[in-house]
Amino acid sequence: MINVTKSFLPDIDNYVKYLQQVWDTGHLTNHGPLVNELEEKLKTYLGVKHFFFVNNGTIAIQIAIKALDLSGEIITTPFSYVATTSSIAWENLKPVFVDIDESSLTIDASKIEASITPSTTAILATHVYGIPCNVTTIEEIAKRKQLKVIYDAAHAFGVKYGGTNVLNFGDVSTLSFHATKLFHTVEGGGIATNDDEIAHQISYMRNFGHKGQEDFWGIGINGKSSEFHAAMGLCIYPEIENIIEKRKNLSQLYDKYFAEANIELFRPSIDEKVKYNFAYYPVLFESERQLLAVRDALNASYIYPRRYFYPSLNRLPYVDHTSMPIAESVSSRVVCLPLYHDLSRENIKRIVTIIADILKHWK
Repeated sequence: MINVTKSFLPDIDNYVKYLQQVWDTGHLTNHGPLVNELEEKLKTYLGVKHFFFVNNGTIAIQIAIKALDLSGEIITTPFSYVATTSSIAWENLKPVFVDIDESSLTIDASKIEASITPSTTAILATHVYGIPCNVTTIEEIAKRKQLKVIYDAAHAFGVKYGGTNVLNFGDVSTLSFHATKLFHTVEGGGIATNDDEIAHQISYMRNFGHKGQEDFWGIGINGKSSEFHAAMGLCIYPEIENIIEKRKNLSQLYDKYFAEANIELFRPSIDEKVKYNFAYYPVLFESERQLLAVRDALNASYIYPRRYFYPSLNRLPYVDHTSMPIAESVSSRVVCLPLYHDLSRENIKRIVTIIADILKHWK
């Protein structure tokens, strides 16, 4: 069986060494030494002033919304994982969708301004598949219109734009460290900001609002993570550059085999200023019918790509159903092919061969 992804697991003996520290200290959670160590390492690696390790990427977005004291409407993308939209709705705010750029598949920054109303307080944009949004235009609009900016950077661990880590753009960026991500802590997430006041808000909001044991700064939630999750992150941290390099090589193999098969599939464009992390290998087919034929053929060989993202979020049952023609078209035709650290050359060749056979006989 070949799934769309497979979690990287470090050497178990190394993980046990970290677990021994947990047993030695008896400190299992509540900002333990391993959590603090992981936060410091990631803050340095990601090049941000403040970094908070939290229990998942969804709570990271929700805390960011609270910390920025947002209200009314938030402009966002219809092409992302459901948590981007559901977090807005969960906080009783209104997601206002702006269609995507058909080249990068990120939110079309040129269309944002037309959707701003007196109720708009922020832009929540996703670095789709780790491909950065048009951060320059988004930042300019936000500054001129006095809006806050949150970037859902769930896929963008280690990505740089113009030599700067993408987490340095916007007021807050959020990450997911779910087991399916290239850097993971089994379950987990992160919040990054360079703003001292926002960081202060996040620091107490992720811990029930505590100000010491018997006083409170304000409202909060349980966004903390444990020493066991931090231990996994600390084991994977030294491996991250090798993981990214391996995924780069596998992505280039896909490119090579598709070229040799004379198969041209649309793939989202990546600006030359971007240092990419090869988080995913998405391809777009001519139609949904063609995609389903390819998917069924792959499934018949126990190969399981994923329709990621599907459906377009403007079609969710709890949002206004505004038309987003590009996102709706893309979401019906896009699939992410298997990509993980120990995927073999032979299996990539097999995947490409199956796809090529379907497409060459397509009518």
